[in-house]
Amino acid sequence: MRPLRVVVAGTAFGRVYLDAVRASRGAFVLTGILARGGEFSRETAAREGVPLFTDPARVPGDTDIACVVVRSGATGGPGSELAGALLRRGIHVLQEHPVHAEEIAANLRAAREGEAAYAVNTLYPDIGPVRAFLAAAEVLRARQPLRFLDAACNSQVAYPLIDILGRAAGTLRPWAYGPPGETPDQPTGPGGGEGPFRSLHAVVGGVPVTLRVQNEVHPDDPDNHSHLLHRIALGCDGGVLTLADTHGPVLWNPRLHAPRDATGRLVTAGPGTERLAVPATSVLYGASSTYHDVFATLWPEAVLAALHRLRGDIADRARRATAGQWALSVSRSWADLTARLGMPALIGPPEPEPVPWSALTDAVAGAVTGAGRGPAC
Repeated sequence: MRPLRVVVAGTAFGRVYLDAVRASRGAFVLTGILARGGEFSRETAAREGVPLFTDPARVPGDTDIACVVVRSGATGGPGSELAGALLRRGIHVLQEHPVHAEEIAANLRAAREGEAAYAVNTLYPDIGPVRAFLAAAEVLRARQPLRFLDAACNSQVAYPLIDILGRAAGTLRPWAYGPPGETPDQPTGPGGGEGPFRSLHAVVGGVPVTLRVQNEVHPDDPDNHSHLLHRIALGCDGGVLTLADTHGPVLWNPRLHAPRDATGRLVTAGPGTERLAVPATSVLYGASSTYHDVFATLWPEAVLAALHRLRGDIADRARRATAGQWALSVSRSWADLTARLGMPALIGPPEPEPVPWSALTDAVAGAVTGAGRGPAC
């Protein structure tokens, strides 16, 4: 297969896409950057050794893929109009989320007009630990009915959370979101208030879901100040599969179930308790080493996975309709959720003070060492 020629539009989060193309081992080759022409974009294009285009009409017609990493109308930007213009020219497009369903529908029409492939990249389902979680969920789903999903996220990444939950459940439909629950009329922290999370009950793919969303945003620093990105537990009769964090680890807790003897007492050892001879918690996939590793490796690998999937869509027209319908469903489900949550609360906290890792490990080591000593006299 020849390398596919790629132009990346946007140089903010677009830097992750540049890293992905660079790491593709020849599957994709960067042939240009599309941006407004600021100093950073000019320097980036010079460093990559490619031309900088400031007018989308100047993007060469032999470009195979345009990665549109520019805010869409969902976040007040022109990304969807840009994607549509490129699609009508026959250039395949991978567009970064979030994207309103109406914009997706318009771009699918533009893709048909230009005989091009179009995909929305939600990024996080392709991150290594999330892929591992979804692979394990598929095994569980094939063996037993899913009993529940319990999830938490920040509102900035609720769009990809819905994609992940739908994949974990095996389907998005039917979905429904209940109203957020009320909080006690009592102070909940040093400053009182309702706390950062809104909780609600939902159904995704017919599976009951409890959902907590940190519906807050710092207007001047929206990419920071999340208490977490994604945390998901999936329950079935055999146990609970947990994605402790977007970047790992993935844990498996088999269901604690002991037989009873003739007197009704639990039997915790000996014959008949073989199911108890397994780890109470197993690490199926480890956590990322550092956030440096997340930015330098995990996120570009996720983008590269999306690019390879789009390459498959380019070769197989039948896949395009399925991908388009899934993207529409994710966006519509996200719109239903955000309508329930309402506008995020505006916050302005200072830069968080880091907690030294050694302080925690020392405390744990001291607790473990002194566990058998009893209370001090």
